[in-house]
Amino acid sequence: MKRKAVLLTAVTAAMMTVSACGTNSENTAGEVNVDQATEAASQTAEGSINEGAAPAAETSKEPVKVVWWHSMGGELGKAATQLVTDFNASQQDIVVEEVYQGTYDESLNKMKASMDDKSGPSLIQVYEIGSRFMIDSGAVTPVQQFIDGEGYSLADLEPNIANYYTFDGKQYSMPFNTSNPILYYNKTLFKNAGLDPEKPPATFEEVAEAAKKLTKDGVTGGSFAIYGWFMEQLFANQGADYVDNGNGRTAAATASLVNTDAGVKTLEWWKSLIDNKTMLNLGRKTDDTKKAFIAGQVAMTLDSTASLRGIVDGVGDKFEVGTAFLPKPAASGDGGVVVGGASLWILNNKPEAEQQAAWTFMKYLAEPATQAKWHINTGYFPITTKAYDEQIVKDNLAKYPQFQTAIDQLHATKAMPATQGAVMGVFPEARQLVETAIEEAFSGQKTPKAALDDAAAAITEKIATYNKTVSK
Repeated sequence: MKRKAVLLTAVTAAMMTVSACGTNSENTAGEVNVDQATEAASQTAEGSINEGAAPAAETSKEPVKVVWWHSMGGELGKAATQLVTDFNASQQDIVVEEVYQGTYDESLNKMKASMDDKSGPSLIQVYEIGSRFMIDSGAVTPVQQFIDGEGYSLADLEPNIANYYTFDGKQYSMPFNTSNPILYYNKTLFKNAGLDPEKPPATFEEVAEAAKKLTKDGVTGGSFAIYGWFMEQLFANQGADYVDNGNGRTAAATASLVNTDAGVKTLEWWKSLIDNKTMLNLGRKTDDTKKAFIAGQVAMTLDSTASLRGIVDGVGDKFEVGTAFLPKPAASGDGGVVVGGASLWILNNKPEAEQQAAWTFMKYLAEPATQAKWHINTGYFPITTKAYDEQIVKDNLAKYPQFQTAIDQLHATKAMPATQGAVMGVFPEARQLVETAIEEAFSGQKTPKAALDDAAAAITEKIATYNKTVSK
């Protein structure tokens, strides 16, 4: 236990600077700032289960209490509370208590501080880029043990979602809130500019051409937030790894690849749009680019699929919102998007009965009906394909047909290390360093190549420090 505490103390501090993907209002709380109400929450449990042994619940007349720490604030928090209420009312053997712990970073810090005295949760929601850290912490029971113990089938999980949270053939956590980025565009402005509103730009070159035609009459072609998640996604869409060693999947990552051709060409393209004033630089907050798009000030933007309902509802009848796949260079090969959001982890310093109860709740959250409610109220993907058979999902797609783009993009993604997602223990810091590099390039302080070279060197150094800490 002391080793786990030392590792958590040494490494968590390196992770507490930036949060993970999805809707990024301030690059902080993952998708906590989604502009919609939600009807979902998640919970799990932890306990001391021997590696390889199937968890077994202890017999007790009293209901088993499961404490779930999450980072769903605002309306999402209300929805989480409702899900917990529904689950508790559905049976008498388990009582789940949900506790909002702030941003993903803040929640992880609190988990680290709780390890020695076991005052922490049974189950914790962790953003996707915290996965390597959670595994290295030694503080979790892989959900694969529960899966194997009862023969639970993963056949209905979305493959590209499940793959992200699979390491060395083992499922470590259960996906919960999942998204990817798409291109949003103003169909009315496209038509006025002589562009076909039913044929959105699919490549970097087409985005540049469209942006030039759209920039007129006080409107700018577009604006993409300076968000490291977008750079990560643009790498994956080109089939390019973000770190070495199979994107950190075949062995621990040792070096950043952000300064390779995929990164340099992407940043040069992006900077050229800023320089010729067909794209606005509105900074790091996706809330700012979203507001500009809703107001009709920019014709295109990148944002999470989890923002779709908020954007469409915000626009109302001012114009028709179009959605398209994430663009990529015309000459690039196969690729796709990496899932964003967060998953649920069971901690291993709790009794077996508590961990088993957490697993039971986790399965409830993965049920098609539960995922259907979560999906239609948030824009997050259902983690199970069977959720699409639910009538409320069909009705929602009829009301928001733009979401079909996100579903198609997920299913069109080619399975490979690039789209499985990069993993490294210092991902939050790496994301922030990439955002700084983008800013340096846009301001002319450095060339795109120099800015990314410096970022790659800094990230590689931090990876080395982290790897030394883990190996102790």
